[in-house]
Amino acid sequence: MSRPGRDDAPDRLYTITGGRTSTGPDDPFDLVTLVVAESDPVPGMQSEHAAILRMTRFPTAVVEISAELRLPVSITKVLLCDLLAAGRVSARHPRAAAVYDPDILEQVLVGLRNL
Repeated sequence: MSRPGRDDAPDRLYTITGGRTSTGPDDPFDLVTLVVAESDPVPGMQSEHAAILRMTRFPTAVVEISAELRLPVSITKVLLCDLLAAGRVSARHPRAAAVYDPDILEQVLVGLRNL
């Protein structure tokens, strides 16, 4: 039975990644990792790689790339690792949120309740 919105052709996914299903233990990508293209696509490049380079001219999260390509995140991460190894993209994690003093947060909460 076919499920809407799903690619039911696992052989296509196998072909896209050259049979690889994981990125290894030192995978630098998670869902919110920002990816930025370091070069433009070149003729003869795999179409998914070229699409990633076009969409990452500005920082783009892995999950956004996956959604745009309509591919599972695991497959997208394999493609991103290929591009990272070739020096065609860079990856960085978003800055961590500032750690706030719990006393200040409590004072803000009390102030909001008093409104």
